[in-house]
Order: sequence, then C-alpha cells, then structure tokens
Amino acid sequence: MERKVKVVQYGVGKMSLYTMRYVYEKGGEIVGAIDVNPAVIGKDIGEILGTENKGVLVTSAENAKEMLQQVKPDIAIVTTMSLISDVEEALLLCAELGINAITTCEEAFYPANSNPKVTEKIDKLAKQNNCTITGSGYQDIYWGQLISSIAGSTQKITKIKGSSSYNVEEYGIALAKAHGAGLTLDEFDKEVASVDRISDEERQEVINKGEYLPSYMWNVNGWLCEKLGLTVKSQTQKCVPQTYKEDLFSSTLNMTVKAGDATGMSAVVTTETEEGIVIESECIGKVYSKEDYDKNEWTVYGEPDTTIVVARPATVELTCASIVNRIPDVMNSKPGYVPTCEFGELNYRVKPLNEYVK
Repeated sequence: MERKVKVVQYGVGKMSLYTMRYVYEKGGEIVGAIDVNPAVIGKDIGEILGTENKGVLVTSAENAKEMLQQVKPDIAIVTTMSLISDVEEALLLCAELGINAITTCEEAFYPANSNPKVTEKIDKLAKQNNCTITGSGYQDIYWGQLISSIAGSTQKITKIKGSSSYNVEEYGIALAKAHGAGLTLDEFDKEVASVDRISDEERQEVINKGEYLPSYMWNVNGWLCEKLGLTVKSQTQKCVPQTYKEDLFSSTLNMTVKAGDATGMSAVVTTETEEGIVIESECIGKVYSKEDYDKNEWTVYGEPDTTIVVARPATVELTCASIVNRIPDVMNSKPGYVPTCEFGELNYRVKPLNEYVK
C-alpha cells in the first residue's frame, strides 16, 4: 500500500494512550476516535496523548457510524471491554461498514469456544462486506505463539501448564469488576465462582446461548488447541478469589478493598484432548500489593520438559505493540472472524505499516 494506513481508535482510555502513539510511530495515521465518556468526547486526541493537536476530535459512540462512513478507515482498534458481548456492537458496526477491526478484548482472542453465537454473527457480516475482525494483545505472544513455538521444538508432549499474573489496576474498571475485585468472599462465590459449578452439558448450553463468562485462559486454551491441531474432548474452569492481609486502595475501582475481601481472582482452565495432551492454564488478575508483580510462566512437559519464565513483563505496552504490529496481518487476511492462530507469526514491523500491506 502506497499511502499511510488509516486507523480509527474505538475507546479512548488507558490502552489507547499506547495504541495511538504506536500507530503514529509505525507510520500510520489516526483519522478518528470514539468513546462514550463525556469527559473526553470533543477533545482533540493530541490533548489526550499530551502532544500537539492532531486535528482529530473524539466522537460520541452514538455518532460512530456517521464518522466511520465519513473518514473511511482501513482498520479500527477497539480497546474497551473484556467480553465479546460487550464489544459486539462495535465489531458488528465495523463488519457492517466493511472496516477491518482488531480488539484487545480478551475473549475475542478465540471467542468461538465461549460465545459461538456472537462470533458467527460477526463472521457472517464480515464475510459479506469483505473485512476481517480479530482479537489480539499480550496473549498473542505470551500465552500463544511463545508456547506453540516451544511445542515445535518438542518431540513428544504430554501436558502444557501455564500461569500468568497481571494487575487489574492497569486495564480499567470493566476488567477489575470482571475479576471480582472489591467483592466480599460471599459475593464472589455467588457472582463469580458459582458460574462454573455446573455440569459439562449445562455449561455447553450456557455457551450456546451466549451467556457464558469465560476467564481469559478459556479462550487461550481454545487458541492453542487450534494452533497445535488438537481436538478438545472436555474443558472446565474454576475461579478462586485472591485476598490480601491488609486493606488495598484501588484507584480504578475508586474504593478500598478490605483485608480478606477479594482483590481479584485466579482462574484455572483445564482442557483434555483426544490426542491425550492436557492443557492447564491459570491467569491471576488482582489489585496488586507492593510485593506483587507481573509474571508469565509456561512448561511444556514431554520429551524434553521445557520451562520459560518472563518476569515483570510490561504487559500493557506488550499488549498494545502486539495490536499495532498485527495490523498488516488483519488487512492481508481472508474476510470473516479470523483468530490470530490463522495469521501466522506475529512479527516486528521495522518499516511503516503500509509497506507490509499487500
């Protein structure tokens, strides 16, 4: 492509401070921005970024369609919520208008195994209008490509076990609430943990209705199985509250989480496959104490055993860089809802983004 890649930023919160800057630094152009927050609507994105004005004002989500039709972006970056049902409206709008879209929504990484109803709806509309919709972010490398690459150097695999922790403070209020942060243990049990105390048949029924609440690893396990050519036999999830011995103030929730209340949760997803390989992955998202830090650890068991640990990853920056580096892959892809396991390797972009677009 000879001109700059034109991008619309959908959601002007914490993550957009990085995605928008990275788009500019990679030779792209922000042509529009959308949000629901009255505090940012009407502001120039330059003011939000702390730079000179860019001549792009944040549009209310109510007027998103008209703005998108006017500026005609190549792709939209959606950085709002964590569940596919919460970003459904934004992704369907992009699909309706034939605009490619990539989102940080964690469920969107592989939504077919948690909300096939919405996934199929978006997929059908995107195919009709010749555009591609996908989800990416930190998990694209650190819960996905990194593990499949290790698997590629292994003779025989019996089990894959992973664990990743992150501070919910860095991702906004929707994510913090989804992790049960701030709930009492009784509230956590009723509102979060109880969801998974059901039979496999009941769970599948909830999934088919589009009402399941997956942890991040639910979708990651699905992505890994497709990437590795594994056939899922069964998959279960267990959510356990995390607590701390002292009160912790959460700036995101704007409240003090009392000692002994839930600061967040650990979710363990276990997948059994027809090939005999078990994938057990855990994500720990909580309001951090002074002692806590991000950590990503995975072990591939078999011949040989291999463990990789990433301590203190800059999760927010890695998420946003993954999104921006994926832009050419999305634009070059077949139409439909296409998970990144079908795109191939996520590469560093040393040249402007448009030079990678066919």
